[in-house]
Amino acid sequence: MTENVPNRSEIEVPIEETKGETVVKTEPPKPVKKQVDRRSFFSWMGLAWLSFTAATLGMAAAIGRFFFPNVLFEPPLTFKAGYPEDYIIGAVDERFKESFGVWLVRNSEGIFALSTVCTHLGCTPNWLGAEAKFKCPCHGSGFYKTGINFEGPAPRPLERYMISYAEDGQILVDKNRKFQYEKGQWKDPDSFLKV
Repeated sequence: MTENVPNRSEIEVPIEETKGETVVKTEPPKPVKKQVDRRSFFSWMGLAWLSFTAATLGMAAAIGRFFFPNVLFEPPLTFKAGYPEDYIIGAVDERFKESFGVWLVRNSEGIFALSTVCTHLGCTPNWLGAEAKFKCPCHGSGFYKTGINFEGPAPRPLERYMISYAEDGQILVDKNRKFQYEKGQWKDPDSFLKV
């Protein structure tokens, strides 16, 4: 649907006569408003609605994500560690180091559970069986098999966890209760298991 728009030269206005000459005045054409056809109108409206819908869904997703924050799933704080017969006297058992963050140590008196968190900056020390010590790879703190610190910047010994017998006779370690040597808590009967 196009209209024929006259050229500038075709628009005539009244003729003026000046001293024998005929002059035709031309006026600039009036701006013609371009009409939007139906198909174009619906195309633009469809694009506008599509953009609005996408923006709304994006905001809804962001708000929905806000209601479901990141959650750190940690291992249970209480776990069974087998039977006392499974542990050798004088040895450090590392089977729960990765999964629960605990070393089980058996000596002639009994069994105790040591935390695998260095008391300096929270790194995980390694058990060096040949040297019979725990050695922190971060800053060099050293701990005896009992958990007492003897070298490096660690300010205090490793912590112990509560240890007891479960109903079925297995060792039960409860990480909810911690015992600190410097507070005299290692004397608490729950900090070690007599075997």
